[in-house]
Amino acid sequence: MEQFVVTTIRLSVPLIFAGLGGLFSVRAGIFHIGIEGLMLAGAFVTVAIGSALGSVWLGIGGAIAVNLLLSWVYWFLIDRLKADMIIAGLGLTTLCVGGTAFLMSAFFNKRGSMTSQVRLPQPVVGPQEGLLAYVSELSLLAWLLPLFVLIVWLLLRRSRLGLQLAAIGEYPYAAEAAGVNISRSKLYAMLITGICCALAGAELAVGGLAAFSENMTNGRGFIALAAILFGSLDPIRTTLAGLFFGLANAVGINSQIYAGASNVPRQFILMLPFAATIFFVTLRGYASGRNAPRVS
Repeated sequence: MEQFVVTTIRLSVPLIFAGLGGLFSVRAGIFHIGIEGLMLAGAFVTVAIGSALGSVWLGIGGAIAVNLLLSWVYWFLIDRLKADMIIAGLGLTTLCVGGTAFLMSAFFNKRGSMTSQVRLPQPVVGPQEGLLAYVSELSLLAWLLPLFVLIVWLLLRRSRLGLQLAAIGEYPYAAEAAGVNISRSKLYAMLITGICCALAGAELAVGGLAAFSENMTNGRGFIALAAILFGSLDPIRTTLAGLFFGLANAVGINSQIYAGASNVPRQFILMLPFAATIFFVTLRGYASGRNAPRVS
């Protein structure tokens, strides 16, 4: 049971980091499909630079820098060039999927996957017995996640930027009339999203594992977006939704252990997290529709 709980937390942490980062963009009216690609870029750069320089922190710093650049490009496309945000986001994800595979082959002569020479530190030290033996597997980012959730809540609910983003997402013309620089505020939102996705990718690649593989995000960016919608654009609820989807993923992984003794196809078990995502987001949308005021 303890191992199952730790697995759930480990699988949830990247989703929560990406979901909390995506909140800033979504609250500003930007449905950021590129989160998937930013997570993948963050994972690759963390492993590549961290292994080359021998420091996981330099790897994470490089991932943040790359994601800031990619986020700026995305902002430039949709704000300055007026590109469609969905198409630009899909383009960003496609670029990251193909670009990481190409760079891994070109610079490291690896195909499929590469091992990382660095890992995130695990803060639990000393005798490890009972539950402590399991939670010691969690990385430093996982332990810092509650503090990160609190910071995001304060930024979105109590800061000037958070209130401006909420106004832009609700009614941009009123925000502009109040003197809010909409273009700059959206840029800030997307830069914060990029930073959070870099942390999500780092946790994915060097948190529980110590490797990068092609397309290792495997749809986690889209599940993070689902967590944002399921959480009604609230940091606490988004965190709980991320935990739920991590739980669904953990159930799918543990079910594979027992699938060999049954006639359940492995492909069916692997689709459980995504099926749960579709079902509960649909249920949330149906409930929102029923509770919406009716205009006669």
